[in-house]
This record gives sequence, structure tokens and C-alpha cells, in this order.
Amino acid sequence: MSKSLIIAIDGPSGAGKSTLSKALATSLGYTHIDTGAMYRSVALLATRQQIPLDDAVALRQLCQQMKLEFRPSGSEEGVFVNGEDVSMAIRAPEVSLLTSQVAACSTVREELVRMQQQLGEKGGVVLEGRDIGTVVFPQAEVKFFLSASVEERGRRRFEELRAKGVDVDLQQTIAEVRARDEADSNREHAPLRRAADAIDIDSTSLQIDEVKDLMLKVVRAKLAGE
Repeated sequence: MSKSLIIAIDGPSGAGKSTLSKALATSLGYTHIDTGAMYRSVALLATRQQIPLDDAVALRQLCQQMKLEFRPSGSEEGVFVNGEDVSMAIRAPEVSLLTSQVAACSTVREELVRMQQQLGEKGGVVLEGRDIGTVVFPQAEVKFFLSASVEERGRRRFEELRAKGVDVDLQQTIAEVRARDEADSNREHAPLRRAADAIDIDSTSLQIDEVKDLMLKVVRAKLAGE
């Protein structure tokens, strides 16, 4: 492909952004940048180091000292922080709940947005999160806003965690997804919102491949200049 695009996929927790971003990037030969994993990594380290989540100065320093890499781990893309594979640890329910608090911190957002912009500035990337098309890359050539019902997103998260051997309750997981939505939508800095020029996709009743095909159709039309 002659042109390398910046593709932004935004949406609430559990809508399938990570899975679809990876699949779309693989199909296009693009790099996948999991921005949510970056915020989760900060939440994990802050917890381990007992840094208060309202200490903006300490959290900025933590971000500046954190070495984060996306690299292969078995058959999956692994998230490595300071050389440690934290791919599983950052998906724990307690880390998920803390992540919205970390993401609400302006100093954390400043540092991680800067990292994301450096990683994606040359194009050929698929980034997913909650403010990619509105804050990180408002100039992205293709923007999607991926959603699904709260119940469906909670069910998906429940199944994902159960498959990994985590003991979770379905109704509690749905409640946690709803709480995450509330926190993400009402935070002061870069709240979750749809970019005006984003394409809406409701994945509630769609399979992953169906959504990916819809996205590929849009991207290929853009690459063809349509």
C-alpha cells in the first residue's frame, strides 16, 4: 500500500477495541499500539509502589521512568514494563478499576499522549483507546467509534477473565464495566467521547470478523482515495 494511515479506534471498555485493533493491524501490515495497556501499566506500577493516585507529581515521574514495550510473547503481543511481561497482571479486575483514576490524572495523560504521538507520527499504525481521535491524533485519516451494550461488554469481559482462570461474578463484572463507563465519560481530562468525524460501529450483535471486515472496507476505500 502506497500510503500509511493513522487509524484511531475509540470506545468504552469491553467493546472489543483491543481484539479488533490487533486484527485490523495484522490485516493491513500496520503496527498496533494498545494505549489502554499503557494506562493499565501505570496503574499496576503505582499500586506496586504504593503511589497515591492523586499524587500527580509522583505519577509523572513514574511515567517518565517507565520503559514500556510491545513485543511478541508466545503467539500474542506482550506488554513489557521495565523488562517484565505484565500482559496478564494489567488485565486483573482491580487494575481495571484503578486505570480510570490513573487516566484522569493530567500529568499521566500528558506523558502517555506524548509517547503515543511519537510512536504513531509516521503512520502505518492502529491505535485504540478513549481519546485517540479527539486528543492524541485528531488528524487521523480514519476514525472509528466502537460500542456495544453494557450487558454484552460485561459478558465479554467475564468470559475473557474466566478463560484466564480468574474467579469472577457476571453481575459484578457488568457493574464494574458500568462504573468504568461513568468514570471515563465524566473525568475532567480528555473524557471518553466520539469524534465528530468518527464512523460508529455497534458490535453488540456482530462477530469480530464481521466488524473487522466493515473496518477494512472503510480503510481500503480511504487508501484508494474514495
